[in-house]
Formats: sequence, C-alpha cells, structure tokens
Amino acid sequence: MTDTRPDPDALLAQLQRDEAAAQRGRLKIFFGANAGVGKTFAMLAAAHAARAQGRVVRIGVVETHGRADTEAIARDLPRLALKDIVHRGQTLREFDLDAALAWGREQAGGVLLLDELAHSNAPGSRHAKRWQDAQELCEAGIEVWTTLNVQHLESLNDVVGGITGIRVWETLPDKVFDAADEVVVVDLPPDELLQRLKEGKVYLPNQAERAAKNFFRKGNLLALRELALRRTADRVDDQMQAYRREHSAGTVWPNRESLLACIGPAAASEKVVRSAARLAQQLGLDWHAVHVQTAQGLSDAARQRVQRTLELAQSLGARTAELSAPEVAAALVGYAREHNLARLVVGRREQAWRWPGRPSLAEALSRLADEMDVLQVALPTGAREQPAAATRGALIPLQAWRGHAAALAGVALTTALAHVLLGFMAPTNIAMLYLLNVVGVALRFGRGPAALAALLGVAAFDFAFVEPRGSFAVGDAQYLVTFAVLLLVGLVIGQLAAGLQAQARAAQERERRVRGLYTMSRDLGAALVVEQVAEIATRFLRAEFGAASAVLAPPPGATPGREMLVALPGAGVQPDLGVAQWAFDHGQPAGQGTDTLPASPCLMLPLTAPMRLRGVLAVQGQGRRWSPEERELLDTCAALLAISLERIHYIEVAQQSTLQIESERLRNSLLTAVSHDLRTPLAALVGLADALKLTPLNTPQAEVADAMRRSALRMTALVGNLLDMARLQSGTVQLNRHWLPLQEVVGSALASLEEALIDREVVVDLPADLPLVELDAVLIERVLVNLLENAAKYAAGAIRIRARTAGRHVEIDVSDAGPGFPAGLEDKLFDKFERGDRESATPGVGLGLAICKAIVEAHDGRISAHNVATGGACVRVELPLGQPPAEKPE
Repeated sequence: MTDTRPDPDALLAQLQRDEAAAQRGRLKIFFGANAGVGKTFAMLAAAHAARAQGRVVRIGVVETHGRADTEAIARDLPRLALKDIVHRGQTLREFDLDAALAWGREQAGGVLLLDELAHSNAPGSRHAKRWQDAQELCEAGIEVWTTLNVQHLESLNDVVGGITGIRVWETLPDKVFDAADEVVVVDLPPDELLQRLKEGKVYLPNQAERAAKNFFRKGNLLALRELALRRTADRVDDQMQAYRREHSAGTVWPNRESLLACIGPAAASEKVVRSAARLAQQLGLDWHAVHVQTAQGLSDAARQRVQRTLELAQSLGARTAELSAPEVAAALVGYAREHNLARLVVGRREQAWRWPGRPSLAEALSRLADEMDVLQVALPTGAREQPAAATRGALIPLQAWRGHAAALAGVALTTALAHVLLGFMAPTNIAMLYLLNVVGVALRFGRGPAALAALLGVAAFDFAFVEPRGSFAVGDAQYLVTFAVLLLVGLVIGQLAAGLQAQARAAQERERRVRGLYTMSRDLGAALVVEQVAEIATRFLRAEFGAASAVLAPPPGATPGREMLVALPGAGVQPDLGVAQWAFDHGQPAGQGTDTLPASPCLMLPLTAPMRLRGVLAVQGQGRRWSPEERELLDTCAALLAISLERIHYIEVAQQSTLQIESERLRNSLLTAVSHDLRTPLAALVGLADALKLTPLNTPQAEVADAMRRSALRMTALVGNLLDMARLQSGTVQLNRHWLPLQEVVGSALASLEEALIDREVVVDLPADLPLVELDAVLIERVLVNLLENAAKYAAGAIRIRARTAGRHVEIDVSDAGPGFPAGLEDKLFDKFERGDRESATPGVGLGLAICKAIVEAHDGRISAHNVATGGACVRVELPLGQPPAEKPE
C-alpha cells in the first residue's frame, strides 16, 4: 500500500517559499521569437489596461526604436527620469535604479515597465545587466514587466547563431526566465512580420533592407518561432510538474505523451527496450526505462542482464533508473505518476510461474493505474522470465545452505527451550517462540530460510507439543486452525522482515555513498592546487569502489585544441594515454564498459566543466561491469572534479591578472616619472642647439649642432609619446568633443607635417558631403599625424588619405605603397613597444600605433591594419556617427 501522506519537511519548505514569494515583486516577461513581433506594444497595452483598473504604472525604460505606433501608445504613460552616465567623454542616458526603488517604496503595488531585459548597462552603473536591475527591483517588492527575445537566452544563443549566422552577445541566464512569475508569448506569423518590416514598422528603411537580406529571412523566422514556442512549452511543463509535486497529484495528466519501459531480468527485456525506443522515435516522445529490484534478489547472471539492458536503453536515448521496492507494480506506478508518464510498456507473460490468483504485471498495473495505457510487447517463445531468486538448475550457493541450516538449528533450539518452559507456559503460547525464530532467521538470512523455519516450526510444534505427542496426528481438530494460522503468520512475518532488511541495506548503501560524495565535495572546495584534486579523487574512488584511479589534465600553458594529457601526481594506476586522449578530444567516455576501445583496463570519463574540458578521470575496473548506479556515481564524481579544476584554473588566472595589473600600473608610474625628469634636460639641449646655430660655426660644427638638435627633438617626441600613453591608460584624459568637419582635422594634420612630407606626394580623397563628426580635434589630429609619420618613415611613393561613411560609422584610411605589414602581425602592431621590423634602422620604439588605438577607442571607435592587395599598407580608423545638433536660425 502506497503512503500518500504529504512530507512534513516538504510542506514546511513550501510554506517558506510561499512566504518569500509573497514579499517579492512579480516578474512578468513578454516573450517573443525576434524583434518586431510586438512585445513592447503588448506590454504597453497591458499597462494601459492595468492603469484603467486602478493600478499605478510607471515607465522605467521603453525602447521604441522609432516605431510610431509604439511611441504613440507610450506617450500617455508617466515615466521615470533617466540618469546621465559619462563614459569616455560621452554622456549616456540610462535607467535610474535608485529612483525606481524610491518610487517603489512610495507606490506600494506599483508596476514598473523595464524594456529589453537582456540589455547591457553602461559602465559605471550598479549592475552590468538590466536583468540584475529587475532582480533587485523584485526583491524590493516592485512588480516588473519586461520584454525578451528567444535569442537572448544563454542556452539557445549558440543555436540561434547557427541558424541565423548572427551571434547576439547580450544574453541572460535561463534561470531568470524560468523563475519569472508569468511569461506572455507574443507571437506573429512570419509573413505578417515580413510585411511589417516592409512597411517600416520594425526598423528604419535603411536598416529594414539589410535585415530582410540577413536576419529576417522566412526560414530564420520559422526556426526562431519554433524555438520560442518550444522553450515556453518546456517552461510550462516544468511548472505543471512542480504543481503536481506540491499538490501530490495522484494520477497522470496525459497532457504530454511519454513512455515508461519496464525492464525485468530476462534476456527478452531487450525487446521491450527496443520496442519502446522505436515507438518513442516514431511519435517524438521522451521515454524512461526502469528496473525494480525486490527483496528477493537476483543471480549474478540476471544482474548482468539487467545492467546490459539498462545500458542499451540509455544508449537509445532513455532516462534510466533502478528502484528498490517490495512490489514491482506499485513501484512502477509511483515512478510513472512522479514523472507524469502516461504509457507503460511491458513484456507479455514475463513470469514462467506465479501463484494461483496472483495477477500478471500488466494486470497489476492496470488495476493500480486505470488512467495509464499499458502496452504489452510480445516476447519470443521460450523467453519467459525466470523466477527472481535464481535460474533453474543453478546450484544453491553456500550462503543459502547456511541459511537453511540456521533455520533447522533454530527450530531445534526453540524446541529444546520450549521443553524447558513447558511447565510454565501453555502449549499455544509456545507457538510464539517459533514465530520469534522465524523473525530472527528472516532478518539474518532472508526469505527462503524464513519460509523453511515457518514450515519446520509448525511441524515441530505439532510433533512435540500437540496431543498425541511424538506423532504428527492431531487429536483436536481445532489445532488445524492453529497450525494454519501459525504457518501463515510465520510466512508473512518472514517475508516482511526480509523485505525490510533488504530495504534497510539499500538505504544504508545510499546514505554511505551520499556521505562519501559530501566529504569529497567538501575536500574539493578547500583544494588550491590540481595535485590536491587528484589526491582527493584517488582517495574517494579507492574507498567507494576499491578501484585505483588517475586524473589526467593538460599541462599549464598548453595550446588550446592541441593539449596532450599528462597524469597528475598521486596516480594509483598508469592508464593508456591514447585512450585517455581520445576521450578528451571527443568529450565522450571510453575504455572499459563503453563501446569505444572497450579492451582498455580503465574507464575514461571526460571532466567536463561549464566552460571547457579540464581533463580525464581514469578508473581501473579490473574486469568489473559498472552498474547504472555506479556509473551515475562516477559521473557525479567526474563533474565535481571538473568544477574544482576549473575553479583552480580561474583562481590562477585571477592571480595572474592581478599581477599584470599591478605590473602595468607600476610601469606606467615609472614611465611618467622618468618622462617628466627627461623633459627638462631635453629642453635645455634643444635650447643649446638653437643657441649654437646663432653663432658663427664652420661646416662640421654646424652639422654636429643640427644632429644634436634633431636627436633632442626626437627624444622629446618620444618622451611626449610616453606621457601621452601613460595619461590615456590612466583615464585622466578628458575628451574635448566638438562637431567638426573631417576636412578641417585632416588639413591641420597635413599642415603640422609640412616639413616632413615636403618631398612626398599626398593624395587626399574627402567627399564634400561627409557629415560632421563629434571628436576631440587635437587628439584625432595626433592620430593622423602618427599614421602619416609612419607612412613617411617606412614606405616610399604616394600617401593616400581617404574617408567615407559606412553605416553608422565614418571610415578614414591612411595607406601607402610600401612593403606592407608583416603577415599575421597586423593586430599585434597596436600593442605598446611593438614594431613590425625590430631590425629596421628607422628610429622608433613602437608607441605611435598604440597611442592611436587608445585615442580612437576613447572615441568609441575602432582602428585596424591590413595590407593592400595591390601592395602597401593601410590603417583604417572607424569613428561613430551621431546626430549633429540642428542649426539655430539666425
């Protein structure tokens, strides 16, 4: 009989969760497949409806993207003022979290609209992501309504990128979506969405044309729509399962088809598994495979068959489990109801013999769960399942002989003790001593010896204590009832005692394994080096399985994608490195007990961490077959080891980063100090050289004075570069931005280099319709001067300056006809003190391009270098285009 009473601990935990949820604000997400389906419009329409019902609604952030209908519906709703955040000299308008919290404290029960949940906040904000703002608002008791596209979910981001060819970098964890109190799906058929795109209701015309050719293809929209609907269905299914658990639902709700394959110890159970797999594949269903272990136990051969069948089911895509229960049918029905499985697949005529009146497994399942479908698979002739205790013809093991001998000895001792107590006890009370013997034998030796003890006890009681004594004849017919009751009670007590003993052993085994995992996880949490992780793993596996093991990992500094594994110190076994390398390269188990290189004496389990593979765990099985429970425990151990290795890796990365930051800060401080100290003597040298030129000098003396002046000026420029680099990296340079024409900045740069470029041809291609750009003229002029100086130093021929608009940027190219950049070093040239040709006689220390990069990035731009196909080098500067202020009428 199944205990349906609720768990008190579960009820208490549920009450605590409900109390915490009552204090939190609700999170409501308007969820869609992609931009343009109407999420923001639907949110604003719902806000108007809520406002009409008397609720207080306020807009925190709404992104209309220039859509007229969205702007119109948002116009009548009150807004919170945005705050200004200055980033790299540019003022950004961002959501004011503190103002929203203050408003929420004043307006209890208010609703705040916070568009685009996956948005990245500007640097300097309290939280990096808007979803973190939403979480803080909900914790403060404020109800938040927001919008989200399916491509912003972390788990689906790479899937969407593979479908559309466009990777979205603004994502949020799936747990935020799953924890939302309400998700409203905003759906629109692809044809209607494409029509909205043509009408300019999704993007501005120039953006809409590009979107229609790339992201907004009909195939992409169909795939994204399916992903959004499936993800929502998964969330609803999880909510339904949680509801069933909380309310102890006693029946299966056939809202989502699924299968449960019931596995027995017979070899024919493989047909049940294959039939269930085919049916699940044809119908597109999830399915489970379960074996129920009763207290009767199985022979070694039957146990191995069960393991092979479960492994087969797992390889065919099933979720597998082994249960311990006294009744197979009740356990299967309980599992099916717990996981909401509506169809059970069993083999027909599984048992070769059963007690008269005892139903078959299919009949028992039908009686216990009339809401489930029971599908019977026809088994081959002669494939009926053998009794669970042992196969026919097998010799009774030594343990069984000991149990039967103990039953016989117990009856003999009980009879002798009863003779001693006969003068003090009535014969009917002596029967209780035989029942006590049955309980003791059942607890120690199991069902078979207990049944023998019951039979022998009844016979001994009749022979020794029932008149006429010394024979099995019965003088009083009432004793027949006593014998029957005594035998029945003895058999029942023996069965129950043996079953409880088996369940107690199973519970103790599970508790021991959980305790071992807890100890291991606690030790791993304190590990600081990979050698400690390997030692903890070796100790745990030796204690749990008596198996030698080794942890293999790539050495520090290994090239990603070409790592060669090495065994960490403390390995208890020397594994086959080839098998381990295969498991690491493919991210799949290999070796003993798998389908890949099964001849290996070790089982190789990849250590898969959240970010990447961290190594391989090698466990020496010594020819054993790993049961599903043992494999699950090994997989859990491997997961804990992988997380520990990744944690240690990132600790080392953090330490190295901290050291690099401190080293960089020290170097910048040193450069600043040295540069300041050099400026005064260099200025004096330049002054002395100028003074010498005013005095009459012969030719050699004049050449020396000129050389001294040039060297001093070059050193002064170098010191200036060092100071500029230090100021740019420290962030103390404030941009003095103005809206200026590029022609003016380019002309100023050419004028300052008039002497250096006097013998060089400079071709300037600046269209007359170039828009104004908001920039710091002095710093951008410095960028152009450095680029032109490099072109004049390292290349002959004409130098070209060309500018054009490209989307939301303006591109400035400075190119030459020289030898070009060294292949593969184009990006590295922008590092400090990096030169393309270190052996070049041209003076320089490699700071010019680094300064250019720092200045351009301070303008939120980008700089890159590439070689021209016709010969020469080109450096491209991309600066963002904004919206110039309107001219004031005179």
